[in-house]
Amino acid sequence: MRTCSGRLAGLACALVALALSSPAPSVAAPASALGPEVKVSKPRDGYVGRMDVSPEHGAAGTPVTVTAEGLPPGQEFQIVWVTYNGEWKVENAEYHGREFNEAAYELAKVKADASGRVSAKFIAPDDYGFLHDIVLQQGDRLFTKVAYSLDMTVEISPKSGPVGTPIHVDVKGIGFRSLYNSWDVLYDNAFTGWMSSVTTHGAASFTIPATGGPGAHIIEVMHGELTFPYRNPEQNPAPGRPRFEFAFTVTDGPAVLPAPPEQQAQREVRRLPPPGELTASPAFAGVGEPVAVRGAGLEPGKLYALNWTRVVGNRMTGQGWEQLSKPVAEAKADANGNVEFHFATPDDLGGTHGLWVQAGPEKKIGSFWIKPTALPMDVKRGPAGTTFTIHLKGVGWTETANLYNVVYDNNYTGYVCAFNSQGDVEIIMKATGAPGWHYIDIYPGIYKGAETRPNNFRIPQLTYDQDHPGEDLPAFHFAFEVTPGSSRASLP
Repeated sequence: MRTCSGRLAGLACALVALALSSPAPSVAAPASALGPEVKVSKPRDGYVGRMDVSPEHGAAGTPVTVTAEGLPPGQEFQIVWVTYNGEWKVENAEYHGREFNEAAYELAKVKADASGRVSAKFIAPDDYGFLHDIVLQQGDRLFTKVAYSLDMTVEISPKSGPVGTPIHVDVKGIGFRSLYNSWDVLYDNAFTGWMSSVTTHGAASFTIPATGGPGAHIIEVMHGELTFPYRNPEQNPAPGRPRFEFAFTVTDGPAVLPAPPEQQAQREVRRLPPPGELTASPAFAGVGEPVAVRGAGLEPGKLYALNWTRVVGNRMTGQGWEQLSKPVAEAKADANGNVEFHFATPDDLGGTHGLWVQAGPEKKIGSFWIKPTALPMDVKRGPAGTTFTIHLKGVGWTETANLYNVVYDNNYTGYVCAFNSQGDVEIIMKATGAPGWHYIDIYPGIYKGAETRPNNFRIPQLTYDQDHPGEDLPAFHFAFEVTPGSSRASLP
């Protein structure tokens, strides 16, 4: 089901309808596969010729024809697709926003005929959505250009299933410009979270659980520049943005439940820091898990202390934070000057921790990474109003890692922070809703930073796995069974 309404909704409806009807191969290549990367030239002495594209817009995978006329006959030209490469700007534990730098790829080399005309065909790439320049240039001179709009598309699968069914959402063509680069998900009119595509060139893919009783439930995707969904985009200064609506039918049948927390733990952490002279095995672990740290080049037979660095403080009191060290293990170097320390991962903040050993006047250093982990819920079933606790360990302290966002039945309920409690987070909640299974999802996000637009702070980032700035962080998923009976909520 898709609906568009309002005085200015015609263009949005047309964009959605054409995106669905455009002929497209099952897979579109990224823009970087169109051809060699090139530099876009500048016009000189005005534009020369006229360029057209057909169709003027379409989804990734749409066959496109570019034509130009009024060119010098018999001369060779280059047709170029212009796009951007995005990156998150994170430095020294601070979030500084996102940055997009121009990139361009050759679509074709063409030769003008005797009438000064050229023509080329290509497949619209899997790229950032909305407007892109297609330019015709020769050497360091741009002759003419035309705009092609890459349609944004959204698909969900499956369309039905019992409560808890993972609903996969696949999005293509998210824009990179302001007013086109921040999109939100709603489930039954409740805000679930936002999706990003800074480093994925407009693509987003994530999963949410089916929640609610048997029957149809509505999933919406809408733009949200300033934290939350913008409900009347048809009356906005940029009215051509589409909105998407889907119906998911919750059916009878056994509930699909999340895996136990220990099975949700990360098996891989991307973007680990360099190991240094002291090497840890494993290179990352959760709180309480065993670690071995090895070093070499030390004085044989001497007892050494392995020191662990940690950040202590918070961002709220004005007193700031400081980096401290404490010993976590001792060991003697063997006859060859090798040493091996064994200890349990400290109950500390997540992320990078320095390791060091004093070796004469100098230090041998290394690093270790604490990954976030979740403990089993203390209570898993009871009547509405039952209190239960979700307990996390190893949550980080940087502006991109020190919070998690809590979603109950696809409804965002708030966030939690870990800095002041050294990575230990207890989330005390009340069970609500009709008898049956209810789902709690804990998503990473961005706590704060210098960026003002879009404003995506302190809300669930559904695309955390593909496109989170800074750290590689997991999400955690739980289910609580509300049973029939009297509510346990405290009443006045």
